[in-house]
Amino acid sequence: MHDVRKWTAKLRRLTGRRREPVVVQTLRSAAAATIAYVVALRLSPEPAPLTAPLTALLVVQVTFYATLTNGIRRVNSVVAGVLVAIAFSLLVGLTWWSLALLIVASLAVGHLVRVDEYVAEVAISAMLVLGVTTVGFTAWARIVETLIGAVVGMACNLLLPPPVWVDEAGRSIEDLARRVRRLMLRMGEEAAGGIPWQRAAERLHEARRLDHDIVQVDAALRQAEDSLRLNPRVREGLLHRVVMRTGLDTLEICTVVLRVLARSFTDLAKARGARELFPPRIGATVEQLLSEIGDAVVSFAVLVTTHLSENAESAEARLTAELHTAANTRDRLAELLAAEVRKDGENWQLLGAVLTEVNRMIDELDTEHRTRRLLEELDRVSRAQRTKLLGMSRLRERLGVQDRLWRNRAGFGGGSW
Repeated sequence: MHDVRKWTAKLRRLTGRRREPVVVQTLRSAAAATIAYVVALRLSPEPAPLTAPLTALLVVQVTFYATLTNGIRRVNSVVAGVLVAIAFSLLVGLTWWSLALLIVASLAVGHLVRVDEYVAEVAISAMLVLGVTTVGFTAWARIVETLIGAVVGMACNLLLPPPVWVDEAGRSIEDLARRVRRLMLRMGEEAAGGIPWQRAAERLHEARRLDHDIVQVDAALRQAEDSLRLNPRVREGLLHRVVMRTGLDTLEICTVVLRVLARSFTDLAKARGARELFPPRIGATVEQLLSEIGDAVVSFAVLVTTHLSENAESAEARLTAELHTAANTRDRLAELLAAEVRKDGENWQLLGAVLTEVNRMIDELDTEHRTRRLLEELDRVSRAQRTKLLGMSRLRERLGVQDRLWRNRAGFGGGSW
């Protein structure tokens, strides 16, 4: 019975991994490369058309948007390289100096056509084509195989649509918020007693390591944003992207403020020496305030990652209540710090800095502040989209003469019938 449960648990863990990016990418890439090779065997004149599976392998990505953009850049790079090779074969042929010129020209063309990470592919395609005796035959085969691989790669994402990675990005944001809360709880517990400055410095190093966590969450969010683009299964994809992006920006500001707060604690511990970091009553208030702000940070993360309107309303109500409680505790802390400074003005700058930093975190998490930033970001994105549409309209206006010519020709042809 124990063995059965053990195998069942392993099977559940294995099943749970089916949506992990590495697993999805591996299975999708292998399937696309195999299908591309089978199709290329029938359509390409080459006996072993390995360019097709190679292209499919490079084109297929975890999201459809990445697959589409990579496919276009990949085809552009191969076509550009083939054209450069044909030009060199007609003019100079293959020598050591022409090879050097070919590489320089191919890399320059790659930057001109903006194929990004496939710039080297332009030179590779040019060298492979130039190095054979039948340039035209090889060039045509390479273009055909590249098109097959790109089409198969994009078709795989259409027939087997990739998952939307919003939930994974949301979990990353919530995990970051919980790590911030745990650090704030530890800092609050130590603020209530006397700690050596070395331990306060350890908390400062922990706060600095949150920057690495921010980078990881940002990568997960970028993947989620790509999975929302050009995805017919997602409604209001722009709103989801903006809400999560602005939410991560707010959490990043909170981590920066927390790092500054940890620095203030470290400097205060050095200044006070063997004495307590704060007087007992102030220390207890600081502990309570950091605990309340930590709870608000987690509630904020839940709010920005919640999709259903009812859950979002409850999360916002909970966040508002927690911020209201934290604001009351902050006001009480301000009174206690003011009384302490009047009694003993030593280290008043550091005490004031502590109050300023906790106040900044409360303001950043405020729901009205979040709504204002969200509207500003939506307005900025809308302006950018209008600018792109305006550019397309101007381009169509410039091509209006040709459009009129075509209309006149169509009208003339229609009248002749």
